[in-house]
Amino acid sequence: MDISELSYRMDAFVQAKGWYAPDSPKPQTPANLAVSLALEAAEVLEHFQWQTQVQDRQALGAELADVALYLLQLSRVCEIDLEQAILDKLHLNMQRTWGTPPEPSDER
Repeated sequence: MDISELSYRMDAFVQAKGWYAPDSPKPQTPANLAVSLALEAAEVLEHFQWQTQVQDRQALGAELADVALYLLQLSRVCEIDLEQAILDKLHLNMQRTWGTPPEPSDER
């Protein structure tokens, strides 16, 4: 299964729940989805609070799935081809160098 199929399934789920309806209690706006994405990402962090090892892989997997699902939904609502965005970002990152201090500025 690829990102397109996962996005389709997420979209079908949201449609089935009626969350695209104008009077939905869970409007699928970019802002609402971004907030939900951040909240789910914070729930991932809870699995590492006060410990360095994962205690419950299944529960962590469920939280990671929530993050992925909100990411898919946010990209769909914003009409972003997430697969292409990921490929573009990987290409850009291949050109980057991390850990090198910036060049000193000649402006004073």
